[in-house]
Parts: sequence; C-alpha cells; structure tokens
Amino acid sequence: MGAGPPGRDIVAGMATRPDVAVLVGLQASGKTSFFTQCLSDRYEPVGKDLFPRGARNKQRRQMRLLAEHLAAGRSVAVDNTNPSPREWEPLVEAAHARGATATAYWFPPDAAGSLRRNARRAGRDRVPDVGVLATLKRLRAPTAADGFDAVYEVGFDGRGGFEVRPRAPAEETGGTAAG
Repeated sequence: MGAGPPGRDIVAGMATRPDVAVLVGLQASGKTSFFTQCLSDRYEPVGKDLFPRGARNKQRRQMRLLAEHLAAGRSVAVDNTNPSPREWEPLVEAAHARGATATAYWFPPDAAGSLRRNARRAGRDRVPDVGVLATLKRLRAPTAADGFDAVYEVGFDGRGGFEVRPRAPAEETGGTAAG
C-alpha cells in the first residue's frame, strides 16, 4: 500500500473516464466511511440521504444529480444500500449511457456488526433494526454479469481503514447476501 488511508490504493487511478461507484451493503456496514476515506477526493457524493427526510421524488432527484455530474465529467459515488439489481440497474445504465464506467463496491453482510454500529448512531442516522434486517433479506452480491465494469469487495482492516480487493469471477455467483 502507498500513502493515504488503507484501501485507497486499489481505487486510486482507476478512473480514466468518469465512473459511477455503486456502494452495496447493509446500513452501518462502513459505506459512508469508505467513501470518505477512499473515494471522496475523486468522486462526488450522490445518495438519497443527501435530500431532506421528507423530500419527494428522491430517486428522480438522485438520477438527475448523477447525470449532471457525469455530464460535467465528474465521477460519482452512490452511497445508498443498493441491495439488489432493482436499485443498481438504473445506475449502471445511466453510467454506460453517458460513457462512464460502473464499479460496484460490495460490503459483505455482517448483520450483528451492522446492528451494533447502528445502535451507536444517534438521531436521523440510526435506522430501526427492522430496517437493517429487511435490507439483509433483499441484499445480493453484485457481479460483472449485472453490467458492472469492475466489482470489488470491501472489508474493515482492523486498523480503522479498509481492505479492498477485486472480487474474483468464481466468487460472483450472484446469490443471496452470503455472496
């Protein structure tokens, strides 16, 4: 690894053209921390949590923001749970339609860990446990067959950072949350 937070090197220098990074994982799985540590200097944040809680048409607003950034030649990171093709297909299609790549960052589920981290959150950041468990039921590992140009697996490194590794085709079964 080079300079910078752990996990950053594998994503450094990836984008020769704009990229749409789709973060896929449970609530409190580390997606936002990963964005902050490893992507924020090259990617614009996009996600439904950026809009006020009562905002209408969050999906349409998110897609418009994504399109605006890509039109300006900027890469974006979509920081939602994105648990299934229903959520990520429009993002992949929008990326490719605008000449960008689409990269999935898969955070394998650790329900107990997510529930523990979520319990330490306060206010709007805390999600009811039932919400985390409902996402777990829908969560599926992304694969290249889903249209992604690259798929990476992300985990905590035990030192406050992240380990990022390419997800091997043999691992890309496209199954349930267990991957």
